[in-house]
Amino acid sequence: MITEKQRLKEILLDKSYRKGTFTLTSGKTSDFYIDGKQTTLSAEGAYLCGKLLLELINTKGDNIEAVGGMTLGADPLVTAVSLVSFLEDKPIPAFIVRKEAKGHGTGNYIEGMKNMPAGCTVALVEDVVTTGGTLLKVIERVESQGFKVGLVATVVERQEGGVEVLAKAGYRLESVFTREELLS
Repeated sequence: MITEKQRLKEILLDKSYRKGTFTLTSGKTSDFYIDGKQTTLSAEGAYLCGKLLLELINTKGDNIEAVGGMTLGADPLVTAVSLVSFLEDKPIPAFIVRKEAKGHGTGNYIEGMKNMPAGCTVALVEDVVTTGGTLLKVIERVESQGFKVGLVATVVERQEGGVEVLAKAGYRLESVFTREELLS
C-alpha cells in the first residue's frame, strides 16, 4: 500500500518537477525547478501537503497556535494545513504575510490576525526552500507583530543553503522532502 508521503512524491515529480535551466527567486541558476503551486493547487496535492505539514507541526512544533507564510507560494499550503487540522478536530487558524504592506485600510503585512491569539506561537510554511531568504523576511514580519516562530517547515528543501541560513538566524527548518529524498 502506498503511503501519503509516497503519493505526494509521485504528484510532485509529475506536476511540479522540471529539468532545464531556470533562474530561481534567489537569483541562482539551477538545472531543475520545482513549481510547488502545480501540486499545492491540485486537490489531492493540497490535501497531502496539508496532512504531512500538519504532522510536522504536531511532532516538531511546540504549542503551535497558527500557521502562515508568504503569499503566494504559501497561500494554498496554509489553507490546506488549517483545513486538515479542522478535520482532525484540532483547528489551527491560517494567516498570510503580504510581500508589501497593505496600502489602504489597516496597512498590515499580515492577514488573518483576528483569528490568532496575541503573541501566540506560529508555524511558518513554504512550498520550496532554496536559500531561506523569503522565510527570513516572513520571520521578521511575524515577530515584529509580537508572534513567536515555533517551527519553520517546507514541502521541499532544495539543499542549497536554506537550512544553514535559517540555523544561523536561530531557526531549524523541517521538511517533508529534501531534494535528495524527492529525486531518489
